[in-house]
Amino acid sequence: MANEMKKVDAVIVGFGWAGAIMAKELTEAGLNVLALERGPHRDTYPDGSYPQSIDELTYNVRKKLFQDLSKSTVTIRHDASQTAVPYRQLAAFLPGTGTGGAGLHWSGVHFRVDPVELRMRSHYEERYGKNFIPEGMTIQDFGVSYDELEPFFDKAEKVFGTSGSAWSIRGKVVGKDKGGNPFAPDRSDNFPLPAQKRTYSAQLFAQAAESVGYHPYDLPSANTSGPYTNTYGAQMGPCNFCGYCSGYACYMYSKASPNVNILPALRQEPKFELRNNSYVLRVNLSDDKTRATGVTYVDGQGREQVQPADLVILSAFQFHNVHLMLLSGIGKPYSPITNEGTVGRNFAYQNLSTLKALFDKNTTTNPFIGAGGAGVAVDDFNADNFDHGPLGFVGGSPFWVNQAGTKPISGLPVPAGTPNWGSKWKAAVADTYTHHLSMDAHGAHQSYRANYLDLDPNYKDAYGQPLLRMTFDWQENDIKMAQFMVGKMRNIAEAMNPKMIIGGAKKPGTHFDSTVYQTTHISGGAIMGDDPKTSAVNRYLQSWDVPNVFVPGASAFPQGLGYNPTGMVAALTYWSAKAIREHYLKNPGPLVQA
Repeated sequence: MANEMKKVDAVIVGFGWAGAIMAKELTEAGLNVLALERGPHRDTYPDGSYPQSIDELTYNVRKKLFQDLSKSTVTIRHDASQTAVPYRQLAAFLPGTGTGGAGLHWSGVHFRVDPVELRMRSHYEERYGKNFIPEGMTIQDFGVSYDELEPFFDKAEKVFGTSGSAWSIRGKVVGKDKGGNPFAPDRSDNFPLPAQKRTYSAQLFAQAAESVGYHPYDLPSANTSGPYTNTYGAQMGPCNFCGYCSGYACYMYSKASPNVNILPALRQEPKFELRNNSYVLRVNLSDDKTRATGVTYVDGQGREQVQPADLVILSAFQFHNVHLMLLSGIGKPYSPITNEGTVGRNFAYQNLSTLKALFDKNTTTNPFIGAGGAGVAVDDFNADNFDHGPLGFVGGSPFWVNQAGTKPISGLPVPAGTPNWGSKWKAAVADTYTHHLSMDAHGAHQSYRANYLDLDPNYKDAYGQPLLRMTFDWQENDIKMAQFMVGKMRNIAEAMNPKMIIGGAKKPGTHFDSTVYQTTHISGGAIMGDDPKTSAVNRYLQSWDVPNVFVPGASAFPQGLGYNPTGMVAALTYWSAKAIREHYLKNPGPLVQA
């Protein structure tokens, strides 16, 4: 029989960026806050202690900071006619576990959002007509505008210590010829730190992009370009371009993480507690299913505990938020047959394509140097910065060189036809390793009726609960967009005059491959919106069905973004926390009437 713990004002499930932000905001509001994190305690020490932390075998190959799939995973299939099978080896995407979640192992690319992507369906219907959106595509508006979110993007950047080059501040252009992005929306303030220095690869990319008429700019990076003390008093050191960001805890205290930027302040809060190794099984509901009474979790000793709370925040990784809602009976599960229900709807990913330029020995790129968020990008083909009318696809993509540090085990590009081992392989590696650069088209991914999440009828996790099932495949729109984007990005690659270009876009009929890493930018399933018939949470990330449950995270995105999702997750979480503090706590109940 489960043991019942002492009641708290708010329980937070998952301690990544969203959980840490919520914990700080709610303790500031005077609440007693408990965070339950399924994984172990992690921090810069010992997980980021030098030199053990720069160990590719331990972290990138054996994946120390990531989820243990032997206990809980997802099942995957391409379409509803197939039987899904478990995702048993980490490859295509890498959910984090432990204190900081994916916020500890992320790279540090810290974007805002293009305003068009917040009102995706409305914009396309207004500009191109309703018939332009393909049958079966379920994109929709977020229900919140960029102007509403701008103060929270600014707040997050000051917490993260983000480095970058602004284009315009309060309507005044300040970034022309200074690394700013002419397509960026207006800002209320500058970045906390100037942009990071450009690697040689980034310089080559910028020169080539300009030569073909594009508009290169400095990537916004949550890797510090200098020493910084954030708004919570947390201190950061300057990045030294060691190249060990994505998949690692930063030993320099230079990469923003919940562990570095928020947890030190929370440790000073007597009203805050973090319990690690606490695997939440479900949200407990009242008899009429209209109110959460707390959660049930399994502690580090395998004991089942009931944690009562007045407020429940589901702030885990996208998959886990959706999984918990389905297991707990919060919201109506989505059915692709009827296109009804909301939980599991609009699952989306990232439409990534990569080109690698190989040079002769006169061009040395030193790819082992790098920082997770450093680089140069162009937005000429992102969002709707170009005319989609004659092209026949929805969505856009930034292009960039993001030199994050090419590792000696996993980062060895060689030309097609090179043997997988032996003297010829070694010779090819010697020819290419220090004489190549990699560029990505980081395409937005749209949501479709055919791509969704539900509970698997065949497989269970270590606690006897059904696994989450992922029904997902690339659609015709994704292939069209990827091919167009790679063609435009190839213009940049060719302008560098390399001896060879390798890589390319998806071909028609390409299926999603779960064995090859793409990104961990997974979204949707518990999406936000203005209509409870097509969204699981309202514009403040509050469950339509159980109003004392809030669900921040990328699970709220109605479709994928061209940009990395972390900046948007942080801003939405601050936006939601403000609504809780200023409205919900004063008058608990729905913040938006259905």
